[in-house]
Amino acid sequence: MAAELRVSRSDPRRAGGAARGEPEPAATALWCARRGWPVHPLAPGRKTPVGNCGTCRAPGHHRGACDCLRAGRWCHGFHAATLDPARIERCWGRRPELGIGVACGPADLVVVDIDAHARELPGRDRLLPGVGISPAVDLTGLANGFHTLGLLAALRGAVSPADDDSTLRVRTPSGGLHVWYRDQGGHRWQCSTGSGGGRALAWQVDVRAHGGYVVAPGTVTHAGVYRPLGPAREPAPLPAWLARELERTGHLSPVLRAAPRSVPPRARQAVIAAGGGRGAPARLLAAVLAEVVACAAVPEGAGFSEKLNRAAYTAGGLVAAGHLTETEARGLLREAAERARPGQERRSGAVIRSGLAAGALRPLSPGGRT
Repeated sequence: MAAELRVSRSDPRRAGGAARGEPEPAATALWCARRGWPVHPLAPGRKTPVGNCGTCRAPGHHRGACDCLRAGRWCHGFHAATLDPARIERCWGRRPELGIGVACGPADLVVVDIDAHARELPGRDRLLPGVGISPAVDLTGLANGFHTLGLLAALRGAVSPADDDSTLRVRTPSGGLHVWYRDQGGHRWQCSTGSGGGRALAWQVDVRAHGGYVVAPGTVTHAGVYRPLGPAREPAPLPAWLARELERTGHLSPVLRAAPRSVPPRARQAVIAAGGGRGAPARLLAAVLAEVVACAAVPEGAGFSEKLNRAAYTAGGLVAAGHLTETEARGLLREAAERARPGQERRSGAVIRSGLAAGALRPLSPGGRT
């Protein structure tokens, strides 16, 4: 990782890979948070989130109204991801055996997940979805995602992400590779649903984006360590050719395509007035407001209450830190909520009041909450 990460010399039974020279989990999680990547804990030795509590596992439980999320508990995986340094230090400081997941959507990350599993080669029509491969192309030796992604890149006259040393790449314990990119256009790229069905970039190549998470570099599992590869420690911008391929293969949902750009004009103007339009507080507030407004395109199941609560909590912290007034915050939130769910003022108002009050207890500045 980076030089700023401390290396543990503690008991390996307590700190997992840290005693073998890996960064301390708390330091790694803070390193991620400082880059604007919300983190959440993974089960010890695994790459899956810690389990929900009994209440949240009950049939019919609604995440949008979940008290655990509002209370800062870790139920619901990446939906509970945070940038709060104090919360991060409490979690991984007390339980360094936990792994670290990064919520890709809120971090504006697009991670290409390349697998190298030993599986039977499918037909030519399934190697690169939507791309016909001529029988004249010799596929001898093609065996995994590194090969199919390399083939796709060659057809487009581009460098394969697996060989892109300008961006953060992380070798997985199974021999695969995570290639991290940064989306700068607010496209809301969607996760793949698996190489065997649904959308996929290529055979044995999936995408982690909105609706998913990725294991942070330095995380230790029973299978091994997620190790950075090469010199880059920051994600590079998503290459234009790869963005076109993602859209072609259905990773840009038609329903949500325009949502990030549909922040209400008055809301956008207030954000600009509050933070100068370019500051970190303004960008942070604009991002969570866009998440609320995006719910307008999805009548049900969009997590509206959860997203509005997160926006209100964020706005409350910005108000407490002096980045905007409470009147401005309420106006922004009400307008975004009305755009997403017209005619639900009472429901939205309750969520806004609760979120603002909770956020006001933790002032929020670009460096995190105090």
